[in-house]
Amino acid sequence: MVWRITYISSFTHNSTIWIDLLSHRTKMSGFDDLDLLLDSTSSLTITSNERGTVKDKADFKVDEDVTALRKAIEGLGTTEKTLIDVLTQRSNAQRQLIASAYEKATGRKLIDDLEGDTHGDFEDLLVALVTPPALFDCNEVIRAIKGSGTTESILTEIFASRSNKQIKAMADAYLKETGRLVIHDLKSEVSGDYAKALLILAEGKRDESTSVDAAKAKEDAKILYEAGEKKWGTDEDKFIDILCHRSVPQLRQTLVEYKNISKKTLQESIESEMSGDVERLLVAIVKCVKNVPAYFAERLFKSMRGAGTTESTLTRIIVGRSEIDLMDIKAEYKKLFGVTLHSELKSEVSGNYGEALMLLCGTED
Repeated sequence: MVWRITYISSFTHNSTIWIDLLSHRTKMSGFDDLDLLLDSTSSLTITSNERGTVKDKADFKVDEDVTALRKAIEGLGTTEKTLIDVLTQRSNAQRQLIASAYEKATGRKLIDDLEGDTHGDFEDLLVALVTPPALFDCNEVIRAIKGSGTTESILTEIFASRSNKQIKAMADAYLKETGRLVIHDLKSEVSGDYAKALLILAEGKRDESTSVDAAKAKEDAKILYEAGEKKWGTDEDKFIDILCHRSVPQLRQTLVEYKNISKKTLQESIESEMSGDVERLLVAIVKCVKNVPAYFAERLFKSMRGAGTTESTLTRIIVGRSEIDLMDIKAEYKKLFGVTLHSELKSEVSGNYGEALMLLCGTED
C-alpha cells in the first residue's frame, strides 16, 4: 500500500500537510467492495427523495412565506436570517410556489430581489435554492463552457452523475434558455476522446434496463481488458462505448468480471492506461456506477482542501443533492474521512453562507 503525501500551502488557515488517503479510504468504505455492489441501490436510478435532507415542509403556507420574505427584503436592511430559515427549510417545489406568489404580489422576480439584496457566495446559494433543478444544472453547464476556457471538471461531474431523465430535463432547459442544443455547444468546446464520451452521455440515452446479462458482462470485461492492459497502447473507444452506454446494473456486473480477469479494478486500469480529461471522466463514471454518494463525498472533501475552499462546488453538490441522496453522502463522508460533513463545513465556511449550507445538510450525525 502506498500513501501519497502532498504538501499544500493553505491560505485559509496555516500551512498544512494533506495526507492523501483517498484511494485507500474509498476501498475501506465500500467504494470498491464489489461483493456488496451487485445488490445495492444506485442514486442514478433513485426516483424519490427519501434519502434527501430537505423535504416538503408540513403545514406549508405560501402566503405567510411570501410575507416574511417581503419583510426581510423590503425593510431597512435585509434580514438574512429570514431568507435562510424560509428557503433552506422548503423543498424546491415549494420554493417555486413561493417564487410565483412573490412575483404575483410584488411584480418582481424573487431571484432578481435576492440578487439585488445579497452578494457573493450567499447570493449564489440563495439563487440556486430558488432555481428549478434542471435549470440549475443548465446554468452550471453554461458557466462551465462560457468565457475563455472550459471548466471540464463541472461538465464531468454533471454528466457522469446524472440520470437520463435529469440530463434530458437539463437539455430542455438549455434549449429554452439559449435557443441552442446543449450537444451543439459542447461540440464546439470539447475535443478528442473526452468529447466522444461526454457527447454520448449528453444524449441521455444510457440503457436503463434492470436485468443483467452475465455472459455479456464477461464479454465486455474481456473487451476492456484486451483494449487496455493486455495491449501496447489503449483503445479508448472500447472503454467509452461500454462505460457510456451500458446500464448501471450491467456495468456493476462488468466491474466484478473485470476484477476476476485482471486482478485489478477497472478504475485502477483506467488510471494507469489513460490520462487527462478522458481519464477523469471515465473514472467518474466508474465511481458513480459503484457509489454516487461516495463520489460526491470525495468531491466535497477535495473542494475544502488546498488553497481555499471551492464554494461553487459546495453549493452545486449540497443544493443539487439535498433532495436526492445527501443523507447518504453525509454517511459516506464520515466513513471515508472520519469526520462529519457538518463539522467540516463549520470549520471551512462561515457567515450566512455557512449557516445556510449547514441547515441544508441537516443535523450532525
